[in-house]
Amino acid sequence: MNIKRVGVIGCGVMGSGIAQAIASAGFEVTVLEAEQRFLDRGWANMKQSLGRLEKKDKLKDPIETILGRLKGTTSPPDLADCDLIIEAIVENVAEKRKVLAALDTIVKKDAIFSSNTSSLSITELMTATKRHDRFIGFHFSNPAPVLPMVEVVRTIVTAPEVYETAVEFAKALGKVPVRTSDKPAFVLNRLLIPYMLDAIRAYEEGVGSIADIDTTMKHGGGHPMGPFTLMDLVGLDTMYNISIVMFDEFKERRFASPPLLKRMVMAGWLGRKTGRGFYDYSTPGEAEPMDAALKGFEPIAKAAAR
Repeated sequence: MNIKRVGVIGCGVMGSGIAQAIASAGFEVTVLEAEQRFLDRGWANMKQSLGRLEKKDKLKDPIETILGRLKGTTSPPDLADCDLIIEAIVENVAEKRKVLAALDTIVKKDAIFSSNTSSLSITELMTATKRHDRFIGFHFSNPAPVLPMVEVVRTIVTAPEVYETAVEFAKALGKVPVRTSDKPAFVLNRLLIPYMLDAIRAYEEGVGSIADIDTTMKHGGGHPMGPFTLMDLVGLDTMYNISIVMFDEFKERRFASPPLLKRMVMAGWLGRKTGRGFYDYSTPGEAEPMDAALKGFEPIAKAAAR
């Protein structure tokens, strides 16, 4: 089928990023949110992101043209004629199923439905609808407008032509589609989450400071950023939720949430989006490691420098 109009559910970090990436590729996008204030915040994020990409000469079209392809709404019927629906709300099975079930009765029957979940079962989400053969998973990397990889997830009942349409759509966005099936955490997080959880355990055990561990993996391991910087970008609540899903599935320690991660999520220290995680982002342009608060004492080097 020919995808022309896309509906994105949710205008948070992932939803707005996905909508921006799709509009930048020339598609018409309608973004659905529960309240106008969430749309306003998402639009502000997209304008900032587009501005940064424009300065780097990474945009094919003017910002005004891209924004002109985007429409925000709080009314589900506005998505009725979409060819593809991408759900990108909070990582919660019940909430996702509720939204998908409601839209299933509104959106045209031949539309493809998908979820941008990073760890939840696509099959379980699929059963909230009556279009089992037309349901797939799209897992965009964060930030969606920048990173090229998209995991395209099929279930055992996904129609082959629907899956191929999804893969071709990802290519049309300029992305690199990775074909995978509905296994826990798919490919990316199946490998990435244990690595980041182990970084927290290493920190808890005193292997090194936050900055030292990040520096080691960035300059020694060749990673674009260290595990703590990456976790703050992803969101510690997202990390925690994925670890719960993976541990429930495998019952292996490497997928279990370390005590420190659970405490930080309970305290509301979720990373960049709350201004504090493993780093403090309260000062614009700076990120101060939170060793003192997390460990209960100041790093020796910093204390000695006073």
